[in-house]
Amino acid sequence: MTSAAEQFASNINFSSFAKAEELKKRLLFTLGALIVYRLGTFVPIPGINPEAFAQGFQSQQDGLLGTLNIFAGGAVERMAIFALNIMPYISASIIMQLMSAVIPSLEQIKKEGEQGRRQINQYTRYLTVFLATMQGYFIAVSLQSNAGGGLPVVDNPGPFFLLTTVVTLVGGVMFLLWLGEQITARGVGNGVSLIIFAGIVAELPRAIAGLLDQGRTGAGVGGGAILVIAALALALIAFVVFMERSQRRVLVQYPRRQVGQRMTQGEKSHLPLKLNVSGVIPPIFASSLLLLPATAAGAVGDGSPQWLQDLTFLFAPQRPAYIALYAFLIIGFTFVYTSVVFNVEDVADNLKKYGGFIQGYRPGARTAEYLDYVLTRLTFVGAMYLTFVCILPEILKAGYQQSIPVYIGGTSLLIVVSVTLDTVSQIQGHLVAQQYESLIKKSKLRGGRR
Repeated sequence: MTSAAEQFASNINFSSFAKAEELKKRLLFTLGALIVYRLGTFVPIPGINPEAFAQGFQSQQDGLLGTLNIFAGGAVERMAIFALNIMPYISASIIMQLMSAVIPSLEQIKKEGEQGRRQINQYTRYLTVFLATMQGYFIAVSLQSNAGGGLPVVDNPGPFFLLTTVVTLVGGVMFLLWLGEQITARGVGNGVSLIIFAGIVAELPRAIAGLLDQGRTGAGVGGGAILVIAALALALIAFVVFMERSQRRVLVQYPRRQVGQRMTQGEKSHLPLKLNVSGVIPPIFASSLLLLPATAAGAVGDGSPQWLQDLTFLFAPQRPAYIALYAFLIIGFTFVYTSVVFNVEDVADNLKKYGGFIQGYRPGARTAEYLDYVLTRLTFVGAMYLTFVCILPEILKAGYQQSIPVYIGGTSLLIVVSVTLDTVSQIQGHLVAQQYESLIKKSKLRGGRR
């Protein structure tokens, strides 16, 4: 059953968009901010030879660098100032949320309302700077030890290059974080998510063109296989949309209350439990852990120990061990992160505080047990869904000699679909608010004429 708000949103006349001046300003601001981000992905960091790096990147685009390049919108391929993108902030946010669940002092700060949220955000920014500094240093060391086509990637290696590279990359991350916050406050949608979304979508036309070129030349994928891939991509998009919008609605009953001398009728509501409560966080965190061996090997260079090289080879993308561990980590992080973001005891206490109860279950501990029972089964289905979508491109790439675009499934598809749904929902919310405001103004004018 759809709510009144959903029915109202479905009947929106988009001709009213022309009257929504505030929404148009927000959309233009969002578009301008994303254009600034895209321009930054073409500005290389100082002191490197772009041609030499591009030659070296071609031999590694199916591994660690190729995976990072997807989320950075091609900035890694060009070794631009936004090569790290916003990923250090994503990792810092995940770590802070997990720490808030196990460290009592952080958990207490988190419960202090708006002030606590600001303090947690400040800690997250500090952690972002630390992670970006470490990653920037590893990248700088790796650049100094690499060469492409016989040419050194770095023109003048040394301490000064390390310092400027780290400062440039960390500054790029913090600028994108500031830009994302501006989009959230003055634009439409979640700014950080939209930056990642823009990077993925910007590289999508080139990936499609490369796939069509393979079909034309007969290298890798044939014409018939391209049609199958296109149909599979559309089916996956529909599947992801269906799963992301799926939810279990737990019926909540509120008792009758006496207001003055009248007894009001008891109300019924529902508690929506999403099938995928954790979102895209588990795949992102799992892939980050799996990339640690390759990151360490790249930082050490050619002098890395044999055990690290063996570990990097064993857990290389498309390898059976990589796929198996990737699936295991996604399932594990889905359960862990769901328990962090949805605390059944807090929900049960809030229902009890406001007089709500689930029929057949006493308020308090019994309600928490029932919610945990329902949420565990939903999370299991959600974990299987995330695992299927994320390991599908790895299996396809292994079967087709890595000629399948990573956009067919995986974290990139989840991010694109989730951000699109969230942004469209916010645009609809602005249109609904604009229509309500126009209705209120009309009613006041009519009341004034009477």
